[in-house]
Amino acid sequence: MLSSSAQTTGAPQPPRVELKLAHSPDSDDAFMFYGLATQKLRTDNLVFTHFLEDIETLNEKALEGVYDITAISFHAYPYLADRYVLLPSGASFGEHYGPIVVARTALGARGLRGKRVAVPGKMTTAYLVLQLYERDFEPIFTPFDQVLEAVTRGGVDAGVVIHEGQLTYAESGLTKIVDLGEWWYRETTLPLPLGGNAIRRTLDRGTLRAVARLLKESIQYSLDRREKALDYALQFARGLDTPTADRFVAMYVNDWTLDYGARGRQAVQALLDRGFEKGLLPQHVQAEFVEL
Repeated sequence: MLSSSAQTTGAPQPPRVELKLAHSPDSDDAFMFYGLATQKLRTDNLVFTHFLEDIETLNEKALEGVYDITAISFHAYPYLADRYVLLPSGASFGEHYGPIVVARTALGARGLRGKRVAVPGKMTTAYLVLQLYERDFEPIFTPFDQVLEAVTRGGVDAGVVIHEGQLTYAESGLTKIVDLGEWWYRETTLPLPLGGNAIRRTLDRGTLRAVARLLKESIQYSLDRREKALDYALQFARGLDTPTADRFVAMYVNDWTLDYGARGRQAVQALLDRGFEKGLLPQHVQAEFVEL
């Protein structure tokens, strides 16, 4: 790891701060964290230990406060807001696209009513948005990488696919029922906020701001070195070829990821507001961010 040295002989060094950083083993997250994970960035007194977990496991562990910095679903944020604050970079947004509901045959616009639907985790944003779209269905909680199989073998009537499944479902002979990101945009004219990165509130202000800066630097580092960062991310792409992995990364690591901006923050708040108004979230919360 590149570490700093005192600029002046004898100058005091800041105390070492060890941080547990967790994100998903998906190609977009791997791309985003390339600079930090491969120790390309100067982190001064901050020392990161990386942990890789699927997003639903990360949501569950965030409820327990396991990690200092963690990827979370925005659906989970109201349950965590007393312990974590959002970092101003690192979010995944879909503008006109997002999780896709698929089935073996066309079901029609309201064909999910009363159906058994595989969803990739109770705390995922995909589940929250599906409930905003249609309340009357039976959720069958299924690991995200088993949703396509559950639909194709007939164990469920439909399923919500996330990650690379959004690009590959047709290869399984399945039909799109609705793209929840398209539906959300028609409803709100906003991008769909899916997940972000959060940091423990109890860390000191200097550490909070330093981590926020480093995360943004890591994302920019990857965008500036796209080919190398993509090569690194391919090891987490679960069999995707390079063009498809590149397309997937471009969907979820972009200008929105560098900085939410006013519109991105508005989108997060709209999701939290609508979820609470529909009785799908336990409390109304205002999204809070580390400010640089």
